[in-house]
Amino acid sequence: MIVVGTSSWADPGFVEDWYPEDLPARERLAWYAERFDAVEVNSTFYAVPAQSTVARWAQITPDGFTFDVKLHRVLSRHSARLDSLPKELRGRAKTTDRGRVKLDKRLCDALCDAILESVEPLVEAGKLATFLLQLSPAFRRRDERLDSLAPLLKRLAPHPVAIELRHRGWLDERCRERTLAWMSEHGAAWVCTDAPESSKHVTIMPPIDAVTRDGLAYFRAHGRNLEGYTRGRTVAERFGWRYSDEELEEIGARAHWLEEQAGPNGTVRLMFNNNRGSDAPVAAERMRELLGQTVSASR
Repeated sequence: MIVVGTSSWADPGFVEDWYPEDLPARERLAWYAERFDAVEVNSTFYAVPAQSTVARWAQITPDGFTFDVKLHRVLSRHSARLDSLPKELRGRAKTTDRGRVKLDKRLCDALCDAILESVEPLVEAGKLATFLLQLSPAFRRRDERLDSLAPLLKRLAPHPVAIELRHRGWLDERCRERTLAWMSEHGAAWVCTDAPESSKHVTIMPPIDAVTRDGLAYFRAHGRNLEGYTRGRTVAERFGWRYSDEELEEIGARAHWLEEQAGPNGTVRLMFNNNRGSDAPVAAERMRELLGQTVSASR
C-alpha cells in the first residue's frame, strides 16, 4: 500500500491557495482528511501539543486516516530556545551561553515521554503511523555517531521512527552500507527523498532508496528547485516546486519499488514537502490519480 499525503495541513500556502476561502481554521484538518489518508504533523517540531488538541485531531478524522508526528527540534539536534520545551521540563534543561537547549539523555528521555503522553489519543485511535526525526544538517558523520540516536529509538518503541539525515556524508561510498545497516539493526525507517540534483551541496541527499524496517518505507518529496533549496530563506523559497507528471511518474516508480521491498503487508508513506502555495496538495492529489487511487472529497 502506498499512502500519499503532505508535510502539513496548516501551511500558510495551503490556506491562501488550496482551502476554500471561507473555511474556518478548525475545519481545515477535516477537509484535508476528506482528500487524503495521511498527513505529517509539522507543528510538533516546534512544541509538544496539548493532549486535548491531539484528541481532537483523532476525533475529526475518519477511520483509517493516519498521522506521522515530527519529533521536537531539540531531539533532531536543531537549535531551540528553552521556551520551546514543555513548561515542566524547562527547569531541568541545560542551556548554552546563548540560551540554546543542550540535549542530554535525561532530557531526551523526558521529552520523549512528554511526546508519548501527548499523542496517546492517536495511539488509542490506531492513527499514529510513525514518528519522524528530521535531523539537522549539522548532524554529520565526522562529528556525530548514529549510536547517539539509539536511546531515542528505545524510548519511543514500539512506535516506528523514520529518520531523515540531511548531510550527504552519511551516504558516501565509504559508509553508505554502514548507515543503512545501522538503521536496519535498530529498527529505524530510512527516509528516502526526492530533491534537487547536486553533488556539491552537502545538505542535498542523493536519491538512495531502501527499506530498513520490515513492512515500512518512508519517502519525502522536497521539490527540485536547486537555487531555492540552497539559497532560499523561507520554506516557500526553499521547497517551492510544481511537479510535472513526468517527475511524479518517476517518484511513483520509486514508491512502487519500495512497496515491493516492504513486503506483501508493507506500507510506503509518501509525503510531499514541496510547500509553496498549493504545490504540495496539488502534487499529492495528482500522484494519487497516477497511482490509480480514488481521489474524492467524500468517503
